[in-house]
Amino acid sequence: MRQSIALLLGLLVSLAIQAGERQQRRYSVIANGERTGSLEVSRDSGRIAIDFRIDDNGRGPKIRESIRLDAAGRPVEWHIEGSRSIGAPLRENYTFRDGRATWESLNDRGSIRADTAPLYVASDASPWSRGLYLRALLAQPARTLEGLPGGTLRAEKVRDVVVGSGAQARKAAVYALWGVDMAPQLVLTEAEGEFFGTIDASSVLVPEGYEAESAALSQLAAQIHDAYLEQLTERLLRRFEQPIYLRNVRVFDSEAGVLTEPTTVVVFGERITAVRADVVPAPGAIVVDGEGGTVLPGLTDMHSHVTSWELPLYLAGGVTTVRDLGGDNEVLLELARRTRARTVMGPRMILSGFLEGRSPFSARAGFVVDELPEALARVGWYADHGYWGIKIYSSMTPEWVAPIAAEAHRLGLRVSGHVPAFMSSERAVRSGYDEINHMNQLLLSFVLDEHEDTRTPLRFTAVGERMGRLDLHSQPVRDMFALMRERGIAADVTMAGLEWLLLSQPGKSPPAIEAWLGHMPGPVQRARRTAVLDMKPGQLPLYRAAWEKLLVALRMLHDEGIRIIPGTDDVPGFMLHSELEVYGRAGIPNARVLQIATLESARYLGREHELGSIRPGRRADLMLVDGDPTQDLGALRQARLVMKDGDVILPEDVYQAMSIQPFARKVALAVAGN
Repeated sequence: MRQSIALLLGLLVSLAIQAGERQQRRYSVIANGERTGSLEVSRDSGRIAIDFRIDDNGRGPKIRESIRLDAAGRPVEWHIEGSRSIGAPLRENYTFRDGRATWESLNDRGSIRADTAPLYVASDASPWSRGLYLRALLAQPARTLEGLPGGTLRAEKVRDVVVGSGAQARKAAVYALWGVDMAPQLVLTEAEGEFFGTIDASSVLVPEGYEAESAALSQLAAQIHDAYLEQLTERLLRRFEQPIYLRNVRVFDSEAGVLTEPTTVVVFGERITAVRADVVPAPGAIVVDGEGGTVLPGLTDMHSHVTSWELPLYLAGGVTTVRDLGGDNEVLLELARRTRARTVMGPRMILSGFLEGRSPFSARAGFVVDELPEALARVGWYADHGYWGIKIYSSMTPEWVAPIAAEAHRLGLRVSGHVPAFMSSERAVRSGYDEINHMNQLLLSFVLDEHEDTRTPLRFTAVGERMGRLDLHSQPVRDMFALMRERGIAADVTMAGLEWLLLSQPGKSPPAIEAWLGHMPGPVQRARRTAVLDMKPGQLPLYRAAWEKLLVALRMLHDEGIRIIPGTDDVPGFMLHSELEVYGRAGIPNARVLQIATLESARYLGREHELGSIRPGRRADLMLVDGDPTQDLGALRQARLVMKDGDVILPEDVYQAMSIQPFARKVALAVAGN
């Protein structure tokens, strides 16, 4: 009955449009309280035209679509063109005609026979597509459909809401759309099924005139995600009152950088209580046979921008500590509180406050400031709220950096950041930086002209086009490295993300990303196997040469004794494994790479007395993996058990709950004496 009604409604809408009735609706994208984009939907003569754009931090997708639907509301024509977030062109065409569905993009192509139009899931569509998928799912009794080219989509109604007040009040329903990404997408529809918008804890898409509702809708999204994650946590996070014995394991000694002989690690409560071979499990204790695998300290991702659904993925990847470098301040404080309270499973969160200057290119995170006194006051706010440091961003006025850094240091905060536009990395260090985020930010000064603006995608394309020609042994570069060594300046290099930016091509990603990408949901795989930058024909050799030069620079930093910070700024867990593999490819010994990701990170954060090593008295933050990561860093993906403060997570369970193919089978949790 539901399907028949949906078909009738779809037919009536289609007939109304074909009769010549033109409909238009405009939407606003709101992030951190500011408008960052727009969506315009026009219906005329049986076609739907969409214009979507985001302008945030000098980047954002620009997408135009033309769609024709059948009577059931499924696409039979879909044409998409435009550019991705950092400028790479996109073009995608789909048709269903005479019983054949055919698609072609810059990245892939295919064709299948079908009796009726399948639900095509576009690789590069605007957020309006979420409403299209939802309408198709609601016409199904089980609200589930196989997507084309792959993956399963499912819709679940969450609740009814009223958006706006008075004459503007609109009744809407909130649905969770599963299968498009690793996390559910929250979609709003009006009573008649008309798309109303999408909501997230950090941004919303709403019809024009409803921008003032963005804060309340973001809060609603956070509540919904939290409720889902609480259910997931209750089901998958295991806490034990009795001791836990990890037997038949080798331990990575992060202080010596070696593996021990086979031994047993004992955990009770939140702490490691013993590491010795002769220990005998007490009756009733939990016993895990590690089958010769490796126990190593929990990993640290030093460059994250945490969202709620990333929390379990960090843990499943063995990442038990993250340093967040900026998002919505209130959301981050709440996520940190909930992970501390263990109502939501997630890593330990160390916060650095985001501080950006006002410009047409401003990133909308943390605080965006117009004047220096405001910036200094915001530094105080971060100190008062327990932040570990601050992160200065690209639009900050260069002359303000020194007083901001001085105030941060006075309040006990460390200073990291992008190098602001029209400022050199050397000047940033001399103005008070303790750390530079991203290898490209560190080296851009040596390949740019004085007046070139790094608030645009130039901060990426200049690396690809010019970095291969940089002489890393030139005096300016050597002087910079010497300055960093003398002042103890750290480099947060995010190399795996840069490799993806520079070397991704239509239809393929670099090998380190391909190592995990095939385990992801189908739409995620398609989205990753794309070009990221607007690389011109014939430029690939330049970009490859640039990447090789960055690898050499990474090895030089290590050999110079400059602290390397292992961060990702990308997909939680998986990208850190790729990051560490890049360090190995650069020539840094694997054991040293593991030290950087464990004990050295704990030292940098001032937590080495509790974290970063497998020793009695340390917090029980650890992971058990198949194989030997000192020989193959890819073994880090093979986590079979993870602990954070003694709580047990079995990665296989987490991945299956998030539509991800597991990498290793989970351990058995036995009871001694049974």
